[in-house]
Amino acid sequence: MRCSLKRSLTVLLAVSFLLLLLLHGSSRQEQDPLEVQLRGLAPDTILQLLQPEGAQHILRDTAELSALHNISYQLLAGSPAPRKKFLTVGMASVQRPRGFYLLATLQSLFSQSTEEEQQEMVVVVHLADTDPGWNVRVAATIAQKFARHILLGRLLLIHAPPEFYPTLEGLKRNFNDAEERVRFRSKQNVDYAFLLAFAANLSSYYLMIEDDVWSARSFLTSIRRALASQEGSNWATLEFSKLGYIGKLYRSSDLPRLAHFLLLFYQEMPCDWLLVHFRQLLTQKDVIRFKPSLFQHMGLYSSFQGTVNRLKDEDFQADALDLPDNPPASLYTSMSIFENYDPLKAYGLAQGYFWGKDPAAGSTFTVVFQQPARVSRVRVRTGSVERPGDFLRAGLLELGQRRDRSRDCSSYIPVGSFEKGTLEQQGLERVLPGPVECVRIRVTQDQSEWLIIQSIDIWTTAGT
Repeated sequence: MRCSLKRSLTVLLAVSFLLLLLLHGSSRQEQDPLEVQLRGLAPDTILQLLQPEGAQHILRDTAELSALHNISYQLLAGSPAPRKKFLTVGMASVQRPRGFYLLATLQSLFSQSTEEEQQEMVVVVHLADTDPGWNVRVAATIAQKFARHILLGRLLLIHAPPEFYPTLEGLKRNFNDAEERVRFRSKQNVDYAFLLAFAANLSSYYLMIEDDVWSARSFLTSIRRALASQEGSNWATLEFSKLGYIGKLYRSSDLPRLAHFLLLFYQEMPCDWLLVHFRQLLTQKDVIRFKPSLFQHMGLYSSFQGTVNRLKDEDFQADALDLPDNPPASLYTSMSIFENYDPLKAYGLAQGYFWGKDPAAGSTFTVVFQQPARVSRVRVRTGSVERPGDFLRAGLLELGQRRDRSRDCSSYIPVGSFEKGTLEQQGLERVLPGPVECVRIRVTQDQSEWLIIQSIDIWTTAGT
């Protein structure tokens, strides 16, 4: 009894000391004093210090927390904040045969966010490996490195015990997948279902990522902007990356349905396919993907059998705050449009591009502003990874003024030429003083290949 009391007092004093370090230490220091104090301690001790009730603390009363009321989670580190946040970032992680990227992923999430953004965010990691020893060791490593975020309620580490999982043996081998592959992807569906259920009441929105990604700077602020652009629409999923489960945003109110959906069809197909079906069932027919992408895949080795995975998102941009203004405009082209690849898709932030047939010398693509604007910078990208040959061989960027009664401007001046299908010009407010009414791309040489305009980005300055 005396020994137990002594141990409890030791833990209490240690936690109090950590809290003092948290209150008086600076989050901008090169090395977190909490990390220094925890270095060299045993994994169980670290988790006990940061979760006084112990690493095996069981959340049995989940009626107010989880969407699946029959699940008892192990809370390995951290505790839910008393108020809902704006955004939960969730990921599931298991032991990989090769490579370990989880710490780098967490470091990127926090380091790429301002203090104000971190206050509106909580990161939840579901350590879902079948080896409990691995889960505890990784939780302790994370707790040591990110102690400050755990104590501030910005990072939670959870585990759903294996007894709550459905059977992973004798599953249907759809798509002729190997039995081991079916077992892996089926368990992954359940991993995500339990994670979604846990996160359902933590915030207003939920962002799904994988445990091997880089984050763009101030991704949360960029997500806020994207949400503002979709205000009033009945979207089910917004996408901030074109890859897998990375950068998929949901309303938290939809998470209980999504969790049950993944559990219901866990053995049928991979998770990313189920996510597409879920979006379509919620009557969102088309993908709504924003560019530039806010997350980039960093891992080289897959979590399944350690196979090499070199997937990259070519639309990723590290500085998410460097977003164009793209003032409201109408778009016109003299080129024939292929199918539904209309001009607007090159100008908006959502997914898509313009695809024109038979561009010839003199062909034009014109952006006509609804209101005149002072243009400071323009960036145009043509071609695509899928169709690398469909880029602009030769062309000019022109700024127009004195819009007449037609849908075009009567006077243009050239401000830049394309090189290898791309163009970026800055300082344009000094080239053409006064408001601009039209921005035009003019083809200057016949080409046999069609033309893809991937994106047109326009920045403006204040004033008239």
